[in-house]
Amino acid sequence: MKALRSALTTATAAAVLLASAAPAWAQTPAPGPRVAFIDLQRVLARSAAGVAAREQLERDKAAMQKDVEAKRKELEALREELEKKGPLMTADARRDKQDQFERKRRDAARLADDFQKELEKKEAVLLQKVLQEVSGVIEKVGKERNYQLIVERQRAAVLYAAPDADLTEEIIKAYDQQAVNKGKK
Repeated sequence: MKALRSALTTATAAAVLLASAAPAWAQTPAPGPRVAFIDLQRVLARSAAGVAAREQLERDKAAMQKDVEAKRKELEALREELEKKGPLMTADARRDKQDQFERKRRDAARLADDFQKELEKKEAVLLQKVLQEVSGVIEKVGKERNYQLIVERQRAAVLYAAPDADLTEEIIKAYDQQAVNKGKK
């Protein structure tokens, strides 16, 4: 019995000595706040609503490009007319055609600029809508999984994140499921 106590005391002393000699990073940390991150760009790129928003923008962009292309062809035809018939025209007629060409060129440039601004505005509105909907999903998942903090990977400048702290795929699934549930109502 005395030998057993002596062995236990020696073993306990050795364990205490080893534990105190271990580096701080090797010791088990005390449980702290649960923190996770999501990648909103990936949510926007892979969620059903994000894909639908991108597709809508592409359709709008294609329609706008069609209009711009029609204006470009009209300008090209006017330019060719000026080149071919210009030398045969009177000075006043040629100047009128050149003025008409310049007006149409400015109008086409203005139209392209307006389309670009309109497209950017539509993109901002669609993305804002998706982000508002996603924020509710993020809050719900955060509460359900007992997270104290969820950060956005890009804007929060996360320098390191363990893969198991990434909630992005879970958020995408929950967001898509929420959209399906809304569709059933």
